[in-house]
Amino acid sequence: MSPLPGDLPPDHQPVIIAAQRSAIGRAGGIFASLDVEYLAAPVMQAVLAEAQISPNQLDDVILGNAAGPGGNVARLSSLHAGFPPSIPGVTVDRQCGSGLEAVMMACHLIMAGAGTTYLAGGVESQSRAPLRSLPASGTLPAHSYTRARFSPDTIGDPEMGAAADTVAKQFNISRTRQDAFALRSQHRATEARAAGRFTAEITPVAGQTTDECIRETMTVARLARLRPAFSKDGTVTVGNACPLNDGAAALLITTAAKARSLGHTNALAYIGGAAAGVDPNILGIGPVASTQKLLKHHTDLHLADLTHLEFNEAFAAQVLASLDALGIDETLPNQDGGAIALGHPFGASGAILVVRLFTQLIRQNAPADARAMAMIGIGGGQGLTAAFQSTRL
Repeated sequence: MSPLPGDLPPDHQPVIIAAQRSAIGRAGGIFASLDVEYLAAPVMQAVLAEAQISPNQLDDVILGNAAGPGGNVARLSSLHAGFPPSIPGVTVDRQCGSGLEAVMMACHLIMAGAGTTYLAGGVESQSRAPLRSLPASGTLPAHSYTRARFSPDTIGDPEMGAAADTVAKQFNISRTRQDAFALRSQHRATEARAAGRFTAEITPVAGQTTDECIRETMTVARLARLRPAFSKDGTVTVGNACPLNDGAAALLITTAAKARSLGHTNALAYIGGAAAGVDPNILGIGPVASTQKLLKHHTDLHLADLTHLEFNEAFAAQVLASLDALGIDETLPNQDGGAIALGHPFGASGAILVVRLFTQLIRQNAPADARAMAMIGIGGGQGLTAAFQSTRL
């Protein structure tokens, strides 16, 4: 048994005892015909089986979702998974941070004593995201749009890629450095898949168990040939940015006391988390502000002590700019590759970060008390950071 982080008693200390995800599919790819509930339900069932908990023991189901279809995806997915109607569900939307927000919300509910057992995660289907349109109004004709607004025009509401180009320019992140980071992500993901390090965390969905977007043959030369994708004189390309994706992830979060009573001996303990806002025009550096806020609140947390870091790779430029600002070596994050290689299913990505940490720290038997973080930048200029610790119960 190792000490729990902080000063919470075991019946208020959140721990993760099971973590599963689907393979990550390309938009229009292996999961193109699956609505979100068909993506989420098998993963939710698998995580309960791994935790050896029946759905009747859940206090709530919390899922993140960003691109649609609207309604309460968590409730729909819960019922589709065969959970009893008595088990509620709530869907949260912090855009790219939705899945991590769901995990943090479950942990905070446990810390507050509101419940003991939660299934949290996220799901996204870019393939099945609804077409969006607004009706005619006054002199404005009916028109379609691709995403909701994140910020008023008086402040600026740039598209993600254009914002990444702004970050690259403002923080002096070169094209060469972005491409090198992207290539490392592809190589790491390729090696991790070949070594079977994704196998235990992937639940078969529609018979699929292999991440679709990893580019095993990517080279520096191929990356260098790609043209700027978002700005004529920009440095962000389709090679150093993430693709559009479908996927789901779920985690079982309970108290340390309950985990022990269920016979679990290893768990990923939650230390704390923070959200913060930044200028929407440089939205990719949101994790700098959220990490600094978390460190200010938890003075015993130190970035130098991290053994693992999962940082969502929407764009290499914003990851590198954030790492530089925080003083973190760029080789630390995403030791098995990140979203540039694996993909970024918006509402699920934050939860996938924590699934990856669970594999690296718990399934792969990291030393007790090893510390790790998950970080993600969010449209509209926000960041989320959560800290965890491997624990022997």
